[in-house]
Amino acid sequence: MAAVPEVEVVVAHQERATLRVGDVFLKIDADPGRTDVEVAAMALAPVPTPEVRWHRPPVLALAALPGAALGRLGEPSTASPAAWAAAGAAARTLHDAPLPPWPGRGRDELAARLDAECAWLVSNGVLPTDLVTRNRQIAEAALRPWTPVFAHGDLQIVHVFVDGDEITGVLDWSEAGPGDALFDLATLTLGHEEHLGDVLAGYGADVDLDVIRAWWSLRSLLAIRWLAEHGFDPSSPGCEVDVLRARM
Repeated sequence: MAAVPEVEVVVAHQERATLRVGDVFLKIDADPGRTDVEVAAMALAPVPTPEVRWHRPPVLALAALPGAALGRLGEPSTASPAAWAAAGAAARTLHDAPLPPWPGRGRDELAARLDAECAWLVSNGVLPTDLVTRNRQIAEAALRPWTPVFAHGDLQIVHVFVDGDEITGVLDWSEAGPGDALFDLATLTLGHEEHLGDVLAGYGADVDLDVIRAWWSLRSLLAIRWLAEHGFDPSSPGCEVDVLRARM
């Protein structure tokens, strides 16, 4: 039997695992519907995405992208301002595309989740009450009516790959669907507020900065319990808890 390249565990938790074998990433998802959405979204998206090598639920095989991630939460980004602007331009191209034909998340669902997560954070003593209350107030601005766009839904900087100043591809489309454009922009700049101006320069449209800040608070409040329960530390320097503290 021929030897295979070393298997690298990229991420692994109860819901999903991603392995790298040579130049192929194998994504294994407990919910095959998420990989179905990912494949469909990549086929529709007008921005570079990984090549689908094969898809046999619950496994999706994707070709590795050239270049490196735009950055990581909690670490300084070494990417150039032009690369951040290119990420903003890619987001604008996506948002200008026709909507995908499946439903997105509504404001009522988000508001209910926000209430539940804030109550959990306080009742379990995870965060101080005043920190949760202040960020809950800020988050309200995100829950306004919005015109849906083709949104990535999880546009973290680790999902955007660049080579020099050029975007080589965008990963992880399982949350894609009709959504708020400013949520994508906020996710892209979460913990990297110093690059918001670069992203908006590439995006090329006026946006409400208060709504961007509101999404920073809302996303962080929603994420903390999930991260802690799946082996991640949201209190690491520069991560979600620090994002909330910066709003005080």
